[in-house]
Amino acid sequence: MSVNKNFAIAIDGPAASGKSTVARQLAQRLGLIMINTGAMYRAIAWATIQRDVDVHDPDAVVAMLDEIDLACGVHDGGSTIVIDGVDPGEALREDAVNLLVSAVAAISEVRVLLVAKQREYLTLGSLVMEGRDIGSVVFPDTPYKLYIDASEEVRMARRSAEGLADVVSKRDAEDSKRKASPLIVAHGAVVIDSSEMSIDEVVEAALITLREQGLSIS
Repeated sequence: MSVNKNFAIAIDGPAASGKSTVARQLAQRLGLIMINTGAMYRAIAWATIQRDVDVHDPDAVVAMLDEIDLACGVHDGGSTIVIDGVDPGEALREDAVNLLVSAVAAISEVRVLLVAKQREYLTLGSLVMEGRDIGSVVFPDTPYKLYIDASEEVRMARRSAEGLADVVSKRDAEDSKRKASPLIVAHGAVVIDSSEMSIDEVVEAALITLREQGLSIS
């Protein structure tokens, strides 16, 4: 498949909206590569912990970017990220990382680096990419855009059920108000509210929307 024929399905939304699970299932249903961009920002946050870098000192974080070896790849149909030869794995979901990831994501140099790497994935095949600025910044020209949302109460309950203690409303505010690529509903994106839907129902709604947006689905 040539690069020009590859396409990206952009899925954005706030924390615990269900977008990662929906993206994963869509990728499996459609035979596409699933890219979790949130893990990329979490990996940078994790690296700041390993190197004792203050995330509130952007210059220090930018300097760290020049020092680390950041490798993004694909395994079993999903994205991978390795820093200095180490796969952080489940450490990316720890509370310490949750508390830092929004601050890291607000640094424009971090976003420039990771957006470039996210776009490079399109050379490997067609993608389902989920995050917070996929339809607005990473692939603004894709016709396939979804925004998965849910009420704050539902999302907080989901985070608690996952054993994660980050405050959803705080992350929403930080991600929506940052100057660099804020969380927004991208132009052309269709909003799917997952508050009272099962994952299967959200996936089916997403498939219907993608067909309406012109994607050929067998």
